[in-house]
Amino acid sequence: MGSPLKNRGTRLKILFVHQNCPGQFKHLAPALMTRGDDVTFITQKGRPDISPMRKIEYAPHRKVTEGIHPYLASSEAAVLNGQAVARVALEMKKGGYHPDIIVGNPGWGETLFLKEVWPDAPLLAMVEFFYRGHGSDVGFDPEFDQGLDAKLRARARSGVHLLAINAADAAYAPTQWQAAQFPVEYQPKISVIHDGIDTDFVTPDPNAVFKSAKFGSLTRDDEVITFVARNLEPYRGFHSFIRSLPSLLKSRKDAKVIVVGGDDVSYGSRPKTGLTWRETMMEEVKPDLERVEFAGRVPYQDFVSLAQIASVHAYLTYPFVLSWSMLEVMAAGGVVVGSKTPPVEEVIEDGKNGFLVDFFDPEEIATKIANACAERRALQSVSQAARETILKKYALKTSLRKQIELIESMVSEPK
Repeated sequence: MGSPLKNRGTRLKILFVHQNCPGQFKHLAPALMTRGDDVTFITQKGRPDISPMRKIEYAPHRKVTEGIHPYLASSEAAVLNGQAVARVALEMKKGGYHPDIIVGNPGWGETLFLKEVWPDAPLLAMVEFFYRGHGSDVGFDPEFDQGLDAKLRARARSGVHLLAINAADAAYAPTQWQAAQFPVEYQPKISVIHDGIDTDFVTPDPNAVFKSAKFGSLTRDDEVITFVARNLEPYRGFHSFIRSLPSLLKSRKDAKVIVVGGDDVSYGSRPKTGLTWRETMMEEVKPDLERVEFAGRVPYQDFVSLAQIASVHAYLTYPFVLSWSMLEVMAAGGVVVGSKTPPVEEVIEDGKNGFLVDFFDPEEIATKIANACAERRALQSVSQAARETILKKYALKTSLRKQIELIESMVSEPK
């Protein structure tokens, strides 16, 4: 949808809201500033600055009620965040500030009450996920299935997301599958626009070097298998990957494995053992640690170098939010062995631009990775197709254009 604002000669006042500035807006907010728009960001205390953007901090006035029903803990946290943001917004309004549009991630409740402060300001929600009791993450993995309790918790948790998308004038989601998780009646509000992968920065590089603390300098000439997650946990298939290692390392005598990720929990729960998931799986599997490095979290440039030298990258996930890392590896021309789960299947076509494997089958995971390692010199067409997929569907330039067009269309529509 076209917009006369593209040649308007005036600045838009755009208010971003995300508890962890800049979040998914790390490219969009600076792009709008660069073209001359007036950008303000509301975020929690202690988050990064994006100069010269104005950043306004908030903090909930209290913690979640101790002993509250566990189904309601996340909902109360969301209301506390929303209330705190509304108070900040009210002070901004008293000072004469009125945004032309509000853009926010509603996942933590921050956008809940902004239409009560500025009823006439369009609200655009970046929606990542809608919690369901079936058909996505809940109940997917029988090993960690929490039964009816998890389904009830998911339904209660979705209440905040219903309120948020109901308040929004429009929304966008990163993948078709993520958009489809929302109730049918709200899906017409949702455009599918990925956050975007910087394909000018993340590129194939035959001369790339990754400096491993354990193995020294690694290049494309080395056989390197990679696994990357924010945290090493079942939601991202860490248990399935580790269980594949004995067979994988036995069949690939020269392979080295680099595992990137922290020991916290981003999704799901901690092991009942009281250990980290890494420690728990090491106790169970006991792989050949001489050829496995747990690198922890690494700087982004080091991750890109690792993606550029990787022979094969394993990406396993519950049906959940799609990680940027998988797409970045593909942008670097990497060969991905991904789980046959949504939304991975939305991106990878088995044998064309990567390979798909059963999330629950460590032997199949090992075999697929081993075969890809053995044939890696002959998989140039798969590597090229992987990058072409990202360039065509997920490139940052395309995503930014679509995001900005959506913002302009909302501002230009009659009130």
